[in-house]
Amino acid sequence: MARLLVLAAALLGVLLAGAAPASAHAALTGSDPGDGAVVATAPKEVGLTFSEQVAMSADSIRVLDPSGRRADTGEIIDLCSGAVVKYGVALRAGLPDGTYTVAWQTVSADSHPIAGAFTFSIGAPSATSVALPEQTAGGGVVGALYGIARYLSYAGFAVLVGGGAFVLLCWPRGAGVRPVQRTVVRGWLTLTGATLVMLLLRGPYTGSGKLADVFDLAGLQAVLQTKTGAALTSRLLLLGAAALFVAVLFGAYARRTDPKERKDLAFGLGLGGTVVAAGIAGTWALAEHASTGIQPGIAMPVDILHLLAVAAWLGGLTTLLVALYRAPSVERAAVERFSRVAFVSVAALVATGLYQSWRQVGSWSALTGTRYGQLLLVKIGLMAVLVGIAWISRRWTRRLAERTASETEEEEREKELEKDLQEEPEDGLEDGLEDGLEGGPEKELEGEREGGEPEGEGLREGTDTAESAPGDEPDPERAAQLARQRAAMATARRKKARDADPERTGLRRSVLTEAAVAVVLLAVTTVLTSTEPGRTEEEAARNGGTTAGSAAVPDRPVDIRLPFDTGGVDGKGVVRLSLDPGRTGANALHLYVERPNGKPLDVPEIKVNLTLEEKGVGPLPVAPDRIQTGHWSASGVQLPLPGEWRIQVTVRTSDIDQTTIEKNVKIG
Repeated sequence: MARLLVLAAALLGVLLAGAAPASAHAALTGSDPGDGAVVATAPKEVGLTFSEQVAMSADSIRVLDPSGRRADTGEIIDLCSGAVVKYGVALRAGLPDGTYTVAWQTVSADSHPIAGAFTFSIGAPSATSVALPEQTAGGGVVGALYGIARYLSYAGFAVLVGGGAFVLLCWPRGAGVRPVQRTVVRGWLTLTGATLVMLLLRGPYTGSGKLADVFDLAGLQAVLQTKTGAALTSRLLLLGAAALFVAVLFGAYARRTDPKERKDLAFGLGLGGTVVAAGIAGTWALAEHASTGIQPGIAMPVDILHLLAVAAWLGGLTTLLVALYRAPSVERAAVERFSRVAFVSVAALVATGLYQSWRQVGSWSALTGTRYGQLLLVKIGLMAVLVGIAWISRRWTRRLAERTASETEEEEREKELEKDLQEEPEDGLEDGLEDGLEGGPEKELEGEREGGEPEGEGLREGTDTAESAPGDEPDPERAAQLARQRAAMATARRKKARDADPERTGLRRSVLTEAAVAVVLLAVTTVLTSTEPGRTEEEAARNGGTTAGSAAVPDRPVDIRLPFDTGGVDGKGVVRLSLDPGRTGANALHLYVERPNGKPLDVPEIKVNLTLEEKGVGPLPVAPDRIQTGHWSASGVQLPLPGEWRIQVTVRTSDIDQTTIEKNVKIG
């Protein structure tokens, strides 16, 4: 058991350690002016286009001049039209030439924060003192705590709903078993506590990222007015109804002895519990991925069914594991019933999971080429492992059933034999008892003590005789003590016999292995729900990827920014590329490699290729020289023809980590 739990914890740590900050369903697909664009005159406004609906606030878009002062009016303009999601901010009049930074942060319709920044230049590029924050939206300590709370909320929901379903559908006697009661109640406490933590962290999670803002009441009030705040509040209200369900299940239902009353109460609990469980699951469906994208009207009920199936399987599995290890005994029929419930749950998971995969991924390329698709493949693999272990558990259940049936037959034969013996004459037995009582109980006890047996043993064996002797008063305390001793010995014998049963031991181990894999599966699911779906990521790449060009101002240098991520240590940054004078003929090329905070980044190697595809020119390789930390330069770079040139920059940050980024620029 310890080895399996250590393995599960290690796998969980690897998954969470490798998880990037939460990416969202919405993505920036374009901007006007574009990233790195150089415009001749100052625009009236800056517009941002998103792939999905987002929630905008007064500070969602900020435009900063080269000195870091606000260049916008703070007025958010709704530029949405039909299916196009676009918002902008008005700029002040009379802005001077230079490089301007656009910093934006908002919340997508599926509750996840998104943020980013880019630059454009008016007239000509210039130096800028704007330092962008290194921490991404939803990251840092607040992001980590919020992610832990999300995981605990899923786990608490599964144990609460799955444990209640296990008791009602599979093991009604479990309503009176204390370890089972504690497990379900802890599931309720975990879900309630995690929901409260998420509600308090929601403001800093989507805003400042500062843990101290948890106590900002104004921020909490703003959160309550959002869709996610309403969902979390509704979940807390539904958990109040769930507490009543748990109290009745482990109170009135557990004490019912009349079969008809117990059946009626079970029906009411099952109906009410299903409604409450579906309502709690709906708080996720209404606020996260299922509520946005294509076919939300179908996706939300499918998501609710998916969550209920997960809870019935994994929560029931947890309760069964507790019962197998902590309860005195679990009936074979209960294990068989849970096996059928688990089979139905897995079938529902497969059906709903296929639909969700198609909806969120959309293509085979997204399945293997996006983070969401790769996590989905990991989840599918874990599901396959879990189903395989469940098949082994079913085999142990079948063996246990066969063994129990044979033991029942033996018990019936023993009862018949005892009945036959009781029907025989008992005269000889009565004569023997009379002979044994002639010496009197006192003499018998004295003889046993003289024979060297402990006094307690003599009392234990002669209790019934002593109590039947005339003139002796029975000792209630001694009788109660002996009753407790007999009960403890009987329990120990039953536990020893149970532990020695190979079928039951095999079932316990296979269920424990299932639970360990389920812990990791739940972690993958939590990360998956906070990752940008593959369909959205591919659409964003098509709409706002490397083909977005920046029109060069006549007779002015071309200046573009190319974010990169090589995937290694210190592998994130931005390449600022400048072509001067930015027209046909000889040009001076300057490359500035910067960290996300704007400081220079020293890299071992950087290469450039220039291609004019429409005329079949290139790629023309350029090998710039290192001037100083973060600055590379090449002179006399020839651009023979006008047109839309593709600039490819290869950045190597270590011996094995490198990436190639590209952008199109128009050369006059």
